Amino acid sequence: MQDPDPSFRPTPGVAETLRPGLRRILAPNASPMTFRGTNTYVLGTEGLAVIDPGPEDPAHLQAIRAAVTTGQRISHIIVTHAHVDHSPLARALAAETGAPVCAFGPAEAGRSAQMQALAAQNVVSGGEGVDLPFAPDIDLPDGAQIKGEGWTLDVLHTPGHMANHISLAWEDALFSGDHVMGWATSMVSPPDGDLTAFMASLERLRARTDAVYFPGHGAPIKDPIARVSALIAHRKEREAQIIAALEGGPGDVEGLTRAIYTDVDPRLLGAAARNVLAHLLDLEQRGIVTRPKGKATEVSYSLS
Repeated sequence: MQDPDPSFRPTPGVAETLRPGLRRILAPNASPMTFRGTNTYVLGTEGLAVIDPGPEDPAHLQAIRAAVTTGQRISHIIVTHAHVDHSPLARALAAETGAPVCAFGPAEAGRSAQMQALAAQNVVSGGEGVDLPFAPDIDLPDGAQIKGEGWTLDVLHTPGHMANHISLAWEDALFSGDHVMGWATSMVSPPDGDLTAFMASLERLRARTDAVYFPGHGAPIKDPIARVSALIAHRKEREAQIIAALEGGPGDVEGLTRAIYTDVDPRLLGAAARNVLAHLLDLEQRGIVTRPKGKATEVSYSLS
């Protein structure tokens, strides 16, 4: 598999300064889904915000501890979304520091009615893993503002990759979590992922003027609006491929995935199937396709 960004090779566990008042610590959880690992950000110079503490890993917890120097303390722990590579370490870090855990809400918060119905069918997400026990101490609704010593973060609810996903605006930058990354497109895996919401969130970000994104995985994105526009175009291209495939007759998720993702790494076919399901549900929501009663992952879809 070709390396999507050979230049991005930070050392796990080392706090690297990205700009004054902002450091990044890479978690040691590299995988096809997480790239080099989860980016944990440490914001501030005295009272610190830890953004996305990462997976439950003692070495990473120690690396975060080591980044807190004399005269500093962790005042806030902020989670962009409740996937197992972003949120589980929050509770251990809170227990050590007394800092509150802040997030949009519990793991299932923010789901649309369509995704709630899907969850009731026992259709479960695949791929990255949901941190189901996760629950914050402080809920951060859209438009909330978090203030620390020398820093302010504005909360944007950006559902799509996950229903409880938030992005955080800081000065001219945005912590984009897993909604926008430079090394890969985000997985959208229903019912936790919702493509209708994902596209709306992308359009919301495209209307902003942020100069740089600091994503949950991979290098900073220095031309974020171009990246967001490319992601929108990519999703529309996938949508067109699915519609074209259905013009030949009804198809189910597995068959459509194999027909469309002909050059994907076999290890990622499962994630590709989740993306196809997400597109089909979005098309259903918009009245472009229909499906019979039955489990959404198993039935055949047809053009309306």
